[in-house]
Amino acid sequence: LADRLGIGPETRVLDIAAGVGTSAIHLASRRGCHVVATDLSESNLAEGARRASAAGVSDLVDFRRADAEDLDVGAAAFDAIVCECAFCTFPDKAAAARSMARALRPGGRVGMSDLTTRGALPDEMHSLLAWVACIADALPVDGYREALAAGGLHVEDVETCDEALHEMVESIRARITGARLLVATGRLSLPGVDLEEARVLARAAKKTVEEGTLGYVLITATKPLPSEG
Repeated sequence: LADRLGIGPETRVLDIAAGVGTSAIHLASRRGCHVVATDLSESNLAEGARRASAAGVSDLVDFRRADAEDLDVGAAAFDAIVCECAFCTFPDKAAAARSMARALRPGGRVGMSDLTTRGALPDEMHSLLAWVACIADALPVDGYREALAAGGLHVEDVETCDEALHEMVESIRARITGARLLVATGRLSLPGVDLEEARVLARAAKKTVEEGTLGYVLITATKPLPSEG
């Protein structure tokens, strides 16, 4: 993704919904670029700053609290924007796209990875747990195109990466199975956690991935130059 966005030492990067800064720190470490990592969670930002310091890139990664739908950053301040497995969770996706476009310089690029749907999801996938798992509000590819276009961004490329999603679902299922075994043997206590619901959701997710109803894509978009309209 970094190659697609042309990220190098002089690139100004904005990482939206950065979590604990895993990608921001990776980009700063590998590419030497300056990254502004935004998130709504103060605990994520604090943990991210700690990790950046431990990685020796605290001078390159700036953690800020910001809402993706109303980014408090300078206009045309960034050359590239990264948003990983988060766009589908934004309530107003068109507003988020407009906020991205405002922050991006003309000719700059957005790199986005997210879940995508190719049909109706089972009822189990619309639960609160599914929302947390970034599933419940996933869109078809055309839905992402439309949302980004509403913000003035043009989608250049969409790469299907369903195998990565399959591996992630299998990993989640294995962890849930392990947790259920530990709880059953009294070696683990998870008060308030419904492991049966988690198991049902993971099974439904596996089925939708195998059937191709749920997928994973990398989307590259650009902010057109003024002459390009």
